[in-house]
Amino acid sequence: MIAFHRFLIATAILFCLGFAVWSLLAFEARGGAGTLVLGGVFGLAAGLLGYYLNHLGRFLKL
Repeated sequence: MIAFHRFLIATAILFCLGFAVWSLLAFEARGGAGTLVLGGVFGLAAGLLGYYLNHLGRFLKL
């Protein structure tokens, strides 16, 4: 069960990173504060999920 949880978190990290890159490229191409904010928020979410994945044993008390 823990292995599947790790897989789901890793998938979420990849999604967040991909969406952050896409948003930042859209900001570069078209401008707009909304795409810049989305890129930053999803980049931050990827970082927080990465921290969670790295410290999963401590969070789950394993």
